[in-house]
Amino acid sequence: MLGIGTYAFAWSIGVPGYPRPSAPMDAFAFVTRAADLGVKLVQIADNLPLERMSAGELDALERLTRERGIAVEVGTRGIAPDQLRTFLALARRFGSPIVRVVVDTAMHHPDPPEIVTTLRALLPDFAAAGVTLAIENHDRFKARTLAEIVTALDSPQVGICLDTVNSFGALERPDVVIETLGRYVVNLHVKDFSIRRADHNMGFVLTGTPAGAGMLNVPRVLERLRAHGRTFNAILEQWLTPDATVDETAAREGVWAVESVRYLRTIIEA
Repeated sequence: MLGIGTYAFAWSIGVPGYPRPSAPMDAFAFVTRAADLGVKLVQIADNLPLERMSAGELDALERLTRERGIAVEVGTRGIAPDQLRTFLALARRFGSPIVRVVVDTAMHHPDPPEIVTTLRALLPDFAAAGVTLAIENHDRFKARTLAEIVTALDSPQVGICLDTVNSFGALERPDVVIETLGRYVVNLHVKDFSIRRADHNMGFVLTGTPAGAGMLNVPRVLERLRAHGRTFNAILEQWLTPDATVDETAAREGVWAVESVRYLRTIIEA
């Protein structure tokens, strides 16, 4: 199923360390934007942290998703047990089949043994709830290391949230990541990109593009992942370089979202 994530609107929400937009997008505006795009699934990640919302706000958000016919996936950052238990409860509340997790936080960069030990202790709770931990391939670990973590945990409640661009940070192309992690994928982040030589010719620049307009062969990615026989949702994310003002960047983000959803609807069930 095609969905859209909060990282498709990172500038509209607000990027830490940069000016805030004049009207920052909150969770309610995000769900409404997804509904207006005709998308029936959203992934609310750590840049719109659900755990900071009040009980009343969560009630209102749940009502809005029901009224607009929007399914919800939840995501967080960090593997602290209390944090993951909080998000397990949020997953149950919103009917999310997964908790997408980025392992690292700004203050904590656990090694693989710590990750395995920490997550293994939580697996009975996830199994009882029927929720899967989807570990995202962020840029610190190579795909082989992530595969070893999932293999060590050896549970149907653990899989990979595969991002199509992140692993460039670990010097790995999408085809390498898909080959290594494809069998474990329970969630997909569709993020298109282009790579060009810098104007001074000394280096390359990797930037985002609307889905279908860059170098990512999205149909081929889907074909290779589906060959493993697993079911996964495909979540649009976007990387935009900033314009002169953050409001201009946010406006372009909206234009890209329309273009990306239009393209992805031709190859992914909406």
